[in-house]
Amino acid sequence: MKIEIWAEVTCPWCGLGSHRLDRAVERFEHGDQVEVIHHSFPLSSSFPVDETFSVRDALLRRHGMGGSQAEASTRRIEALAEAEGLHPYQVLDNMVGNTDLAHEFLAHASAEGRNREAWDAIFRAYFGQARPVFSLDDLLGLAQEIGLDPEDTRRALTEHHYQRQVRDDAARAQRLGATGAPFIVVDGKYGIPGAQDSDGLLDVLRTAWDESHPLTLTTDGDAPVCGPDGCAVPVRS
Repeated sequence: MKIEIWAEVTCPWCGLGSHRLDRAVERFEHGDQVEVIHHSFPLSSSFPVDETFSVRDALLRRHGMGGSQAEASTRRIEALAEAEGLHPYQVLDNMVGNTDLAHEFLAHASAEGRNREAWDAIFRAYFGQARPVFSLDDLLGLAQEIGLDPEDTRRALTEHHYQRQVRDDAARAQRLGATGAPFIVVDGKYGIPGAQDSDGLLDVLRTAWDESHPLTLTTDGDAPVCGPDGCAVPVRS
């Protein structure tokens, strides 16, 4: 089974949604046969490059949300994340900025076979350690942590080898029905918007698995024939 998840690096619901998906796959009876692939869904391309500002400022600029409203909204996400095993998970006290280069880094890492490692590392750095993930130097540090060649990574980012791929990834998500992030597609059939809880995700995984792996009944000599209502011994001729 293939599961694709589109996310924005600095979206707190994306980090939490990725974690919830991991928990659902861990609980899934066929989890060892599930491939999870992360894709980019940039939401900050309108932000200036080489400039960062606080989450508080971003909420006020983009959503008109300030003061106690911003505090309540972000602290709720932090509390949900902590209750589900993500600690620390910092949202309100982070900095935000243009993540286009970060998504190019993630595409490069994916091309090098490190899709999962790169997305885990960038979420851990940003939400777990409140580290910036916007500049070339920030991303080269992450490259070293996950074992990517630093010069290859530098070249890929400075020459923007993956800029088009990032745009194409986001465009594909929109064609599939995504209007925001996170957005999950299970087995090419089920589109799931938002950071659904792991119980709900697990239900979808089981439904998708049952549809793609229908029960096949066979007979072998005197072996019972089993169906949904029980087993019966084949009639002898």
